[in-house]
Amino acid sequence: MKSSVPSIYHTLIAHYGDPHWWPAKTSYEVIVGAVLTQNTAWSNVEKAIVNFSDTLTPEFVANVDITKLAEIIRPAGFFNQKATYLKAVTQWFAKYNFDVNIVQRESLDNIRKELLSVKGIGKETADSILLYAFEFPTFVVDAYTMRLCERYPLSAGKNYDAVKAYFEANLPQSVEVYNNYHALIVINAKEHCRKKPKCDGCPLFDTCGRKICTK
Repeated sequence: MKSSVPSIYHTLIAHYGDPHWWPAKTSYEVIVGAVLTQNTAWSNVEKAIVNFSDTLTPEFVANVDITKLAEIIRPAGFFNQKATYLKAVTQWFAKYNFDVNIVQRESLDNIRKELLSVKGIGKETADSILLYAFEFPTFVVDAYTMRLCERYPLSAGKNYDAVKAYFEANLPQSVEVYNNYHALIVINAKEHCRKKPKCDGCPLFDTCGRKICTK
């Protein structure tokens, strides 16, 4: 019998522990990271974050020349495009005086709709910002989540909205759980559930429907 969504979570967190995700000093840094990580490795995002030095603030990004901003974030790739996106999402944040508490007073649905209307902010990026920067209970779906659903398998559907709804329906509405679960899926995907699976030692091996041992 296949494990449920909650039991997969408990198996992963028992194996890996609390992942302490997302690595950032401020909520705004999370927003920037969520944009910069599009179509690139996190190691490249870290290089771009370092380039900001002590200027990684919404005020700086709002006022800096876009050419200079693009140069700062060059290591993250697609830097001209992402500079435009950062300007746009920062302009959106300015409506709330760059104040996380003011954003949190609004409803999740309204903030999500607003973010999705911002240039360069798709569903995964929006939900990452909502969950990790503003602590709204919204589940983040990425390529690793889709891979888990396909391989395990979970009858979660084939598109972003369906998978998101499936996980949220089978989990408590908890920022902590959503945060940890998404992080644990990513960690396990990098350790074991890779494009070429390394099933040996995977904590989900005993219950997974696809046991392809690649020692």
